[in-house]
Formats: sequence, structure tokens, C-alpha cells
Amino acid sequence: MGEPGFGRLVVEDVKRGRHGQTLRRDLRDVYRFYLSEEERERLASMGKVKRFFRIGWWLVRNMLRRLSPNRRLILVTAALLFFIRPQIDSAEFHINLDFSRFAFPLVVLVLALELKDKLLARDEIEVARQVQMSLLPKSQPELPGWELASATIPANDVGGDLIDFLDGAGGSLGVALGDVAGKGMGAALLCAKLQATLRALAPGAASLEALGAALNGVLERSGLDNRYATLFYAEIDAGSGELRYLNAGHNPALHVSGDRIETLTASSLPLGMLPGTAYGRGVARVAPGDLVVLYSDGITEATDAAGNEFGLARLESSLRAAAGLSATELVKRVIEDVKGFLDHEKPHDDQSILVLRRTVA
Repeated sequence: MGEPGFGRLVVEDVKRGRHGQTLRRDLRDVYRFYLSEEERERLASMGKVKRFFRIGWWLVRNMLRRLSPNRRLILVTAALLFFIRPQIDSAEFHINLDFSRFAFPLVVLVLALELKDKLLARDEIEVARQVQMSLLPKSQPELPGWELASATIPANDVGGDLIDFLDGAGGSLGVALGDVAGKGMGAALLCAKLQATLRALAPGAASLEALGAALNGVLERSGLDNRYATLFYAEIDAGSGELRYLNAGHNPALHVSGDRIETLTASSLPLGMLPGTAYGRGVARVAPGDLVVLYSDGITEATDAAGNEFGLARLESSLRAAAGLSATELVKRVIEDVKGFLDHEKPHDDQSILVLRRTVA
């Protein structure tokens, strides 16, 4: 079956509804994207009338700066044709030079060129997304006496969160949840590098302290400005329930034991931030029935339309409300709670969660 006609497509768009909410969300995204934090702070200090005119001018100015020179000239020409309408008067004749009708085709031309670039980039990003999805675990590993479940939801087509499992010595299992600073293609590429480096170094590392130092050295030597990664990496001893972990600047994992929730805090700075950083090791004892929950800040920092964050308190409430559920059901519960909190608001960061439950002694 061929593509629907344009008229039918427009009718289907109208039937989808929620256009007001979508438009408000899009306007907020434009505001956040084109205006820097400093500009937004300056606008907040202005009066309503002055702010109204400044927002319009600053948005247009910043948008034009991001265009290529040729496209910027085309848009400026379209604006001149639309607003400047010279008149020639003499005793014999009156000429009104109105070229505004040519402004719209020029704007459409720039829109077509920008859309073409976006579609080409989307095709490339789709390939990158497929590659990234292929790097994620195809299934949760089986570990005697334990349940494991995880989920990751990129904010964009590709993301900068890492979830991985590594076989360790003596029947142990390594679990990792990392978060690369930023979003999009750059974060996804650095995430792939972090995963490859972790897989290469973890099996031969003398200790978690040595592993942290080695990972930091590799990422720091990459020389990428403002690019670093947080990582929570743990080795599970299936029989004893001992959890040895390295927390490189990541959100504290949550150790849930009954109604009590303890945090497994960071032992040092994120990876790749500073050369020569030393890393420590933490140890937790996981009793039968206990949970260990790893998560990225896209969960706790998920922000609704009013600017409220989901927060750690809501995450802990979700975990307490989900007591008794399997690891898989608990992951679904948390994802649904965050989605319900956002209420159709688009997440601004990748969301990842990994749950470990010890089931037997």
C-alpha cells in the first residue's frame, strides 16, 4: 500500500489531538536550545514587555548564527523582501515595488535544505542506533540464587548510558551501569569506547582499584573536552552474597533490605576527568530478599512541565511500593512511575536502571 495522500495525512494529524500541549513543549524546547543559561537568567530579570521583544530577537539571532552562511543570506534576503517595499513617485507615475511574494519561497527553500540535512542525519543515526542496540545485552544473565533485570531508554535516538554484564572468575558476575556526560552521537561513541575498554581491562585487572585507575587513564588520554563518564561496576559472589563495587562518580546505588534503604556511595571522581585519580573499593553484604538498584541520573532528574524533578525520594517510594515484585516487574514499575510523572513531557536525559535481587541463601 502506498503512502497516504497529503490531505488524509493532515486530517490524521488533526485527529491525534493534544496539539496545545505538544506546541507548548516544542516552544520550551526551542527556548532551551537556542538560548543559553545566561541569556535565560537575564530574561528572567526583565519586565514582561522588554522580555517579550528580547526573546524574539535573541531567538532569531541565535538561530541565524547556527545556519550556514548561504542559508543565512537567503533568510536575511527573504526578510528584506518581506519588510522593505520601496515606492517610486513622480509627477507622471507611481510605482510600488512589492517583492514580498518572493520571501515565502526563499523561506521554504531554507526549510527544505534543513529538512534534507536532518533526514540524511537521521538515516545515519538510525544505523548508529542499531549498532548501539546490538552492544546492549540481548538477555539478562543467569546467576544461581539471583534475579537480574535492566532497562535503558535513550532521550534521543542514541544514548550515552551503558549497561553490561561480564563473566568473572570463580563463578562471579560483573555488572556495570555507566553514564557518559552529554547526549546524542558524541555520548554514544564515548559510551561504546567505555564498554569496549571495560570488557578489555576487567578480566585481567588485579583489583577494582586498579581497574578504576586503568579506565580513567584510557578515557583521560582521549583528550576530549568536557567528556567524562560515571560508572558503577560491581562483582557479585553468587554464593556468599558479597558485592564488591567500584563507584566512579556515579549515583549511589541503593541497597534495599526490608524497609531500610542504604546508599553505596561514590569512591572517587568520574572517569576521564583528571589524570592520576585514585579509586577505592566498596563492599556490601546482600542478604536473601535484598535488592541492589543501580540507576542513571536520567531517572532521578526526570523533569515534568512544571520543572519538578522525579527525585531520589520518589524513586525510593517506588521501590518500597514494589516490594515483593520480581526484578523484571520492579524495573517496569519504576519506568512506568517515571513516565507517569513526566505526563507526556519529553525526557531530557537517558534513563537506565539495573536491579539485582538475591533470592536464596
